[in-house]
Amino acid sequence: MATENSPITSRERPCINAVIIDDHDVVHAGVHAWCLEADPRIRFVGSYLHPVEFTDRYSMASCEVDVVIFDLQIDGNRPAFDILQQLCAAGHRVVVYSHITADEVILQCLELGAITYLVKSEGRAHLIEAIQAASSNTPHMGPRMAQALLNDKASTRPNLSEREKEVLVAWFQTESKELVGKRLFIAPSTVRTHLQRARAKYAAVGRPAPTKSALLARAIQDGILGLSDLV
Repeated sequence: MATENSPITSRERPCINAVIIDDHDVVHAGVHAWCLEADPRIRFVGSYLHPVEFTDRYSMASCEVDVVIFDLQIDGNRPAFDILQQLCAAGHRVVVYSHITADEVILQCLELGAITYLVKSEGRAHLIEAIQAASSNTPHMGPRMAQALLNDKASTRPNLSEREKEVLVAWFQTESKELVGKRLFIAPSTVRTHLQRARAKYAAVGRPAPTKSALLARAIQDGILGLSDLV
């Protein structure tokens, strides 16, 4: 068994069941090859050229699928925000993987519940890291997503208490509310209460943050934490 200070090998980590939805076969082949070479734990249990093929089979989140890699623009049409919202609302952990670089598109995807947003030109390393992070419901900050968050200057900010801010930062830096509780010497139920209050305050000023990724985006926008705090 690995100790706290010993590295965990890929064999000791659980497999990650991934699905890709993209209308280009070459993207499927490339992503499969990248993952096989970089992290054999990532197993593709489905490849779909159109989101309807996936949603017809998985209307709700399933233990068979840990991560959905989703091309936002299918068949050259406008961004499929409605499909993304449907996937996220069903409980799927979605990594948006698109060539679109516009800030407003990236921010809209995070608003709708995407775990992270990657531009296809950002390469293999970021995609692998994003899939690994998404499998544990942890946001991954790619370069273009980070820039979009920094460029977003929201004017309406909630009046979060110092304790609520402290809990937010600790939550983004750990994997669970239990770990946050241990770090701050409070009960996990208290951690949940602080997070619920933070979300309620954001919703009250018209900036809802229903997911961890959305809440992270809000915190960065408002200067509660910086990108360096996530390293």
